[in-house]
Amino acid sequence: MAPNGTKVTVESIENPEPKGSENPDYSQRGQWLRAAVLGASDGLVSTASLMVGVGAVKGDAKAMVLSGFAGLVAGASSMAIGEFVSVSSQLDIEVAQRKREQMSKGGGKVDRDGLPSPVRAAAASALAFAVGAMVPLLAAGFIRSHKVRLGVVAAAASVALVVFGWVGAALGRASVGRSVVRVLVGGWMAMAVTFGLVRLFPSTGL
Repeated sequence: MAPNGTKVTVESIENPEPKGSENPDYSQRGQWLRAAVLGASDGLVSTASLMVGVGAVKGDAKAMVLSGFAGLVAGASSMAIGEFVSVSSQLDIEVAQRKREQMSKGGGKVDRDGLPSPVRAAAASALAFAVGAMVPLLAAGFIRSHKVRLGVVAAAASVALVVFGWVGAALGRASVGRSVVRVLVGGWMAMAVTFGLVRLFPSTGL
């Protein structure tokens, strides 16, 4: 899920906007790109929040970076599997519907043109998540100071969220300011809640 609660999907990769439209529907145009932006935002926020949470109780740079890398791998894998299962279910439904339509017309081969690809959807979701997750990882990987590292992760995540919010709004011709504020505040809240809750637990023995 993206920080604003929107479920990230990429089924619309297989359903581009019809040609020849004089008044393009911006809710359809570039929808797969917006899904990719949301997937990257998801990877960014979840990984940055995980790293900030670990940094709340551990000053070791290695622990923070390893937790972020684990979050990247786990999140990308989860996104890929979830998207594959979701799109496969959608594909089964659409194929079954086309078979019923063909049977009513006397049979024949089912046309699979325009049907979604589960493999492509899974790969796109995993890649988008990984791209977003790399931002806090690269930001924290070469900083020794614990406090500076936490600040850099938060700052890098904030800058990336502004970019993602702007791109998402531009693709959909929506309000840029509103989109940026919504994504940025959502990311800040996720990091702050993770940091605060983890700080409630004692770090002794970790």
